[in-house]
Amino acid sequence: MTRAPRHKISRRFGVDLHGTGGASLRNRLGTPPGGVKQGRRRRESVYGAQLAEKQKARAIYGVRERQFRRYYAEASRGQGAPGENLLILLERRLDNVVYRLGWARTRPMARQLVNHGHVRVDGRRVDIPSFLVEARHRVELTEGAARIPAVADEMNAGRPLPAWLERDGERAGRVVRLPQRADIDVPVDEAQIVGYYSR
Repeated sequence: MTRAPRHKISRRFGVDLHGTGGASLRNRLGTPPGGVKQGRRRRESVYGAQLAEKQKARAIYGVRERQFRRYYAEASRGQGAPGENLLILLERRLDNVVYRLGWARTRPMARQLVNHGHVRVDGRRVDIPSFLVEARHRVELTEGAARIPAVADEMNAGRPLPAWLERDGERAGRVVRLPQRADIDVPVDEAQIVGYYSR
């Protein structure tokens, strides 16, 4: 998505986009780049607000511009609201599912697990982070990946699962159904993204 440091991106939007946390980031979230306090910032234009929401969604899910545009085109062709369809498509990405299953602290860490071939879908190794899961897919972490200390720590943390996923053993999970907008807790206003692409 971008080579900029993650804290810098989060600071730009005033939200911890990557889940990295830490005191250093918390201290800087209230002050945007340039050191100007939020109360004194210039009023943002409609276009600026729309662009910011699009960039925020891209940063959260780690998607490049061209790929994001393709997701939006697909979301617009589907039934229902394009903005909701877009977020549902992004949630169905395999790297996001690995993150949601609690095997990685952040989506970038989950993407690395997928890239390195540590994830199987219905018994088949899938190393494409953008792979879209379907209902009833079984997602499994390899035994070797489960022994990685950072992964083991996350698995033992017992993070709650969204309603559309369930655990199926110690290092496996199942897609119970496709996600709905109510299941998605990302701080993104999808209506602004629709406005951006409708210009």
